[in-house]
Amino acid sequence: MRRLAIVLLAWGLASHAPAELSWGHESYARSGSVALANDSSFAGLVARLSEEGGFFDSDNLVSNEATYLHVMGAMRAMSVRGGAYIGVGPEQNFSYIAQIRPSVAYLIDIRRDNLLQHLWFKALFGLAADRAEYLSLMLGRPVPDETWRRRPIEELLAYLDTIPPSAEYAAVNARRVAEKVRSFGVPLTDVEYAAIASIHEAFVQGGLELRFTSHNRPARYFYPTLRDLITERDLSGQQANYLMRSEDFAFLKRMHDRDRIIPVTGDLAGSHALRAIGRDVAARGERVSAFYVSNVEFYLMRQGSFERFADNASTLPRDPRSVIIRSLFGGLYRMDHPQSVPGYFSTQLLQTLESFVTEHEAGGYRTYRDVVTKHAIELR
Repeated sequence: MRRLAIVLLAWGLASHAPAELSWGHESYARSGSVALANDSSFAGLVARLSEEGGFFDSDNLVSNEATYLHVMGAMRAMSVRGGAYIGVGPEQNFSYIAQIRPSVAYLIDIRRDNLLQHLWFKALFGLAADRAEYLSLMLGRPVPDETWRRRPIEELLAYLDTIPPSAEYAAVNARRVAEKVRSFGVPLTDVEYAAIASIHEAFVQGGLELRFTSHNRPARYFYPTLRDLITERDLSGQQANYLMRSEDFAFLKRMHDRDRIIPVTGDLAGSHALRAIGRDVAARGERVSAFYVSNVEFYLMRQGSFERFADNASTLPRDPRSVIIRSLFGGLYRMDHPQSVPGYFSTQLLQTLESFVTEHEAGGYRTYRDVVTKHAIELR
């Protein structure tokens, strides 16, 4: 596996990427790439919507929210469908998108690495014919034959568990992924290609046991593995991960092929990205169906920028069924929340975007407890 790391890193550094490039919407224009920033291509839209990235002390390669599916039943009951989807973080967004079936999705995160990871995901979807090939590319395990591809996902996962990672197979496919990423036209530096290679290597080495980790801290025992996330169920007992049904995977593949899943670097409380996404949604004649914020509001409240975020969210096109999906972690806020589910460290919450804006405009969000308790929709 050390050999694999060397091969993947060499692949990234040999990608002939352009020189260092700034990605803030203003500094991007100053960099001389005005033509790209103003065009209507996938790369142009990524550039036009993005702003300067920032730091967060975790890798976020996979979600740490075992409860991420708990809002699915309530969203089905509310007919949260179509429109535009906005979300932060990695792969949990795909399950929300697969259920909601939006016409366009924007995956915004303050970490530039999140954008890089979603370019990697886009490449995997583009190269894979089905779920079996997608997981094989992701995990560096040879593709199972046709008889395995037609079996339930649990059997496919069990099969992949029996196959050790192949450095040769992973390296060959890493080169295929690199070429696919280059075809998207998004300007990346050598360092960023190396970061994508490192993301790929982490999935190969971690396999289905891969967990969310924070920098300089070991993975928490209660964080779900990639396997757990794939096999998790909603509150009705229904399996709703994007890999459970071939038609969900096919929908996401079409979305990626049509450049309808757009990664964006940006701060939810920043001056540009979220508002620019709202303008793009409006220009498409759409409204936001769901806005997944995870627990970002906790950090925004702590650093004093929550009001700016709420102001930004207020500009998003919406209707009475538009919802915010949020996550609540640990401590007092989780332990006494009526939506908490025994056995889970996180709690998933749902609120209409309209009630959020109304409460914000009335000055009702003074503490994080206000945010996670006011207007929460009953999930069960």
